[in-house]
Amino acid sequence: MPKQPVPAIGIDLGTTYSAIAKIDDTGRPITLPNGEGDLLTPSVVLFEGTNVVVGKEAVKALVTEAEDVALCPKRDLGNRAYHKALHGRQYPPEAIEAWILKKLKDDAAKQIGDFQQVVITVPAYFDEVRRKATQDAGYMAGLEVMDIINEPTAAAVAFGFREGFLNAEGIATEPKNILVYDLGGGTFDVTVMEIRGNQFTALATDGDVRLGGQDWDQRLMDLVAEEFIRHHRLDPRDDPNVVGRLWRECEDVKRTLSARAKASIACDFRGQAVRVELTRQKFEEITRDLVDRTLFTTRQTLQAAGLAWANVDRVLLVGGSSRMPMIRDMLVKLSGKEPDTSVSADEAVAHGAALRAALILARSNGEPPRFHIRNVNSHSLGLAAIDPQTKRKRTAVLIPRNTPLPIAAKRTFKTEKANQRSILVQIVEGESASPDDCSQIGRCTVRDLPPNLPAQTPIEVRFRYLENGRLTVNVEVEGTNKKLQHEIARENSLSPEQLDMWRQYISGIAPGAGPKSQE
Repeated sequence: MPKQPVPAIGIDLGTTYSAIAKIDDTGRPITLPNGEGDLLTPSVVLFEGTNVVVGKEAVKALVTEAEDVALCPKRDLGNRAYHKALHGRQYPPEAIEAWILKKLKDDAAKQIGDFQQVVITVPAYFDEVRRKATQDAGYMAGLEVMDIINEPTAAAVAFGFREGFLNAEGIATEPKNILVYDLGGGTFDVTVMEIRGNQFTALATDGDVRLGGQDWDQRLMDLVAEEFIRHHRLDPRDDPNVVGRLWRECEDVKRTLSARAKASIACDFRGQAVRVELTRQKFEEITRDLVDRTLFTTRQTLQAAGLAWANVDRVLLVGGSSRMPMIRDMLVKLSGKEPDTSVSADEAVAHGAALRAALILARSNGEPPRFHIRNVNSHSLGLAAIDPQTKRKRTAVLIPRNTPLPIAAKRTFKTEKANQRSILVQIVEGESASPDDCSQIGRCTVRDLPPNLPAQTPIEVRFRYLENGRLTVNVEVEGTNKKLQHEIARENSLSPEQLDMWRQYISGIAPGAGPKSQE
């Protein structure tokens, strides 16, 4: 039998909903429905003993078994463990993400056959630690993650495909500047991209990994809870199951207020009840500061790209939460342009990831690429170093934020004292001059330096930062044979052995209680 071609698969691993897409026989991206027939799968996981349930049924369990349900595990990526115990045990957030990926994979495989190679999307503002955790989640789900692509970039690629820029006969002759405003369930990104021919180049990116539709839901929940306390002197947030029911109600009302001018939210707790009448205007008032946070970030990103609104051809809306009328109204007022909703807010990111997967597979087969992507890094990367003047720790930046990727950079430091036998290289990510206020993303140590090494011996540190936001560090001590190439050792990451154990457990190869989580 002839060997079947490898399918081009892209996955949008979202905070509240996830989607999987493939490139069909005509070269178009299509979203694959899950086992329930839906295009979107809730990123919600229920743990009931050794049984793990993902998606719609897990959402239903919020009403009765909320303490055993993991909501929005993506927000916990980069931490050692998910923020609460589930069915009596702690789980690493990337393992919870792996169960979501496994459901997407298993449901898709029933339609198109088995596959391993995928491209997974991440928020543009994800740091290196969270990107590595996402790749680890893919590995634990039994996938081969060919690449990690930023969500706004994926959406811009999907937009370019829809506009015909990726066809030889439809290449854009005039450069187009696209501002992608991506407000998802749990994260927010803004990316300014230039589309020139079939070249997609990110000019600047910014965002907030803890801002999304979930925060609008929380405002509604708090409003109802305060009303309940006023009437009955009871706080319904004290019961996790009531919170689960209220969250679902508030999420529905948020959507209703995008279509209607008013709605109501009912809440029952300990035999008491309230019904809160809510207008769209009131909803906009209690969440205005959240909108303003996205407005500020949007302005900052456009400024970092060196553009004015007159230079922006399209404002592309992505992410389910971008459907709220308050978002569109804010962007019209800010930019003077009607936002573009020509690509599906829910599916565009998965479609762009599938197009990226097709590009990688074509390249591996020796075919010419249909398009090219050039990204920028969302955070500055550097080291914790000692200022020779003040003797205080400060951040020594090697790669400033919004630098086009891939990039290699180097910087020379010096040993502090004579006869130094080891060097600690502490890698940080962030914009603060103080390394203590940056994210500590890893460290590596050069040991057993030669005796009698003089003070002020040069140490050359090189960073190699790839398009997918992954970092390799090289350290070389002048006058010695000490060289070190290091994939960052992250304090909150799982070891290769732990990853293998989780992979076997999640796949069902090693049934039982599961491996020990990293406490």
